[in-house]
Amino acid sequence: MEANWKRTIAAIAAVALAIIFLVSGGWKVLQPFQTGELLEQAQVPAGFGTIGAAALGTVELFAAFLLLAPRYRKWGGLLGSALLLFFIGWIAFYYNKLVGHECSCFPIIKRSVGPGFFVSDGIMLLLGIVAWAWSRKVTNFRVPPIAFSALVFLAGISFGVNAAARHNVQVPNPVVVDGKPADLTNGKVFLFFYDPYCSHCDAASKFMSKLNWDDTRIVAIPTNDPRFAADFLRDTKLKAGTSLETAKLRKAFPFVDPPYGVALVDGQVKKTFPQTQFNAPLPAPDLKQLGFVK
Repeated sequence: MEANWKRTIAAIAAVALAIIFLVSGGWKVLQPFQTGELLEQAQVPAGFGTIGAAALGTVELFAAFLLLAPRYRKWGGLLGSALLLFFIGWIAFYYNKLVGHECSCFPIIKRSVGPGFFVSDGIMLLLGIVAWAWSRKVTNFRVPPIAFSALVFLAGISFGVNAAARHNVQVPNPVVVDGKPADLTNGKVFLFFYDPYCSHCDAASKFMSKLNWDDTRIVAIPTNDPRFAADFLRDTKLKAGTSLETAKLRKAFPFVDPPYGVALVDGQVKKTFPQTQFNAPLPAPDLKQLGFVK
């Protein structure tokens, strides 16, 4: 009788935690570039956010699968608990840098890094421990590797589709720059999205103003309060044209937070530069490799 109520509570805890991992992992796998930007803002090394999002999302989906399958629920509780301990440890290690920032763990739901983060993740950890401790022992070992391989395959497809979509984006043309129609599909063009109130954007613009751009055209796009666009470029000394068609350009080149850059050659996307790529001396090395600066 005692075992029955424990199994019931373990099942409820497992399903609740599985739903959380399904949402979180599915978001990462389906949107690896967007969530990769968020991971890099959470101190994942620059350049590893996208692949990290795909990998982490795959593991979260695998944990959800194990939690939802009664035969493998014990393993799901163990893997889910391990993931939550990892998240708690990561945030704790970088707490001073991340406190007050958006956790961005789930789509739509907003959570700021602070004491409440550890409370909510602590509750989820408790769910994982209950699912592990009170679920029956695993006796069949064949299905989990097959399920994990299938998830890796699907994550790879999603990654490829998203990468192709970003590379083959239809560049808006023409775009109004400094009040006149401009062709972004001719020659080398660097799109620089910025927020005039953003200190990171200000520092990035000042650093880029010192680079030798040769024949590369820079188009600066304010994401907020376009009234200060001219003042921003004057103060940072960045020689760039200004486009106020922010909505149209952000739809073509989606990103999370500025600063953000897009390197175009004859209308083809050669590289994108998320927020973490704007920390001097970045993005100078990549821009030199692309031939955008000398």
